[in-house]
Amino acid sequence: MPGIDECLLEAMRLPGARGAALVDWTSGLALGSVGEFPGGDPEAAATEAAEVARLAAEQRAFAPEAPEAPEADDGTAGGLPVEDLIVSNRDSYHLLRFVRTDFDSSVFLHVWLGRRDGNLALARIRLEEMAGKLVLG
Repeated sequence: MPGIDECLLEAMRLPGARGAALVDWTSGLALGSVGEFPGGDPEAAATEAAEVARLAAEQRAFAPEAPEAPEADDGTAGGLPVEDLIVSNRDSYHLLRFVRTDFDSSVFLHVWLGRRDGNLALARIRLEEMAGKLVLG
């Protein structure tokens, strides 16, 4: 089971990956980062991405239609209503994948992909796999 550093290095092997970070969306702090980031400051990028993640995660409009959240694969009930977010601009994609944890599920993987050589579908699949195997602690 990979830790933070291994997970981020694996994310950087995605086609078009420019940068990757694991971010706590409640505090806006990067728990780890690798590569480059818009504006050249990984901490500022983490804080800004955390604002977007927090807004999405806390909105009832994005919750599943069922009155109770479904049980997770690991047997825990509830959890985040949002799996991932995609923000696209003229030359890149920002993919934010929420990570279910035993404590409070307040972290997400953020990968910045170049639009020309990035593969958004592959990145979504791979980040889902990485988030499921990530060991925090």
